[in-house]
Amino acid sequence: MTKILPASASRSANSRGDGVFRAILLGLSLIIIFVFLMSIFLLGKDSLPALNHFGFGFLTQTVWNPVTKQFGAAAMIAGTLITSFVALLISVPLALASAIFVAEYAPKWLANPVSYLVELLAAVPSVVYGLWSLFALKPIIQAFQTSLYLKYPNLVTTCSTLHNDHKNSLQCFFFPEAPVGLGLALAIIILTIMILPYTASVARDVIRLVPSDQREAMYALGATKWEVISRAILPYARAGITGGVILALGRALGETLAVAMVIGNVPELAKTIWGSTATMASMIANQFGDAQELLHRSSIVTLGLLLFFVSVIVNYSARMLIVRLTPKGIQ
Repeated sequence: MTKILPASASRSANSRGDGVFRAILLGLSLIIIFVFLMSIFLLGKDSLPALNHFGFGFLTQTVWNPVTKQFGAAAMIAGTLITSFVALLISVPLALASAIFVAEYAPKWLANPVSYLVELLAAVPSVVYGLWSLFALKPIIQAFQTSLYLKYPNLVTTCSTLHNDHKNSLQCFFFPEAPVGLGLALAIIILTIMILPYTASVARDVIRLVPSDQREAMYALGATKWEVISRAILPYARAGITGGVILALGRALGETLAVAMVIGNVPELAKTIWGSTATMASMIANQFGDAQELLHRSSIVTLGLLLFFVSVIVNYSARMLIVRLTPKGIQ
């Protein structure tokens, strides 16, 4: 016969189980907080020599020269922000268009393979993207730059003179210094491809989660397909889409290997859209292993600390933005 426990004993057993589960969750949460605080502490500790030596000038100086022990992060900060935000500006319309096509227009036999291929882009290792860009994209860009040199020989002399005098013009900004292929433009292109699946996948999922009542109400009013998408679906899904955009931005800010392989890794501000420059992540990857001198090594770690804080600020801002954009009825 089955033994029936008293109600008080059953409640006591459930209470103990809830207590154990609560303790496990609290412990795991504290581990995350501990890792976060220890990251700040260790990075900050190793960054102190550079911060004490350069002060606020570390953020504003553009010279990075281990030989003369001059280290400034302004060029790398600019390179990180330019590559990330320009890549995001290009990728978001493409990702949103693919998400709308897959979720609203494509038949099922086509939507599933397209969705799989888009998500597959996120699974490709960054080193593969770097190698692919070197063997496939770099020759195309190099050929285009060479054609510009041959077509506009007068600009070669004019722009070279301006660059030597540390000057620039809008025309020369789009004219390459030398047809090498590597540089800012190639880094932006490869970053655009790498972050596209993050926005596309999230946007597709949130568009599919929009209640059918939203669509039916618009169709009942005589709306067209595009009017339903633009006035009923996208406004309702904007919080989730924004989350995907911020996720892609975080990926772009921290991308290391693929960017390091194509950006040129010259620690200075790019004079043209084709020019060589560096990001914080690429500079860390290229010089951390060779940084034996204390000030040099501390400056590299300070770049990591800056990148850490940039990522935290981006994620916190994203959270606040998503809260503001989420419809009140589903918060």
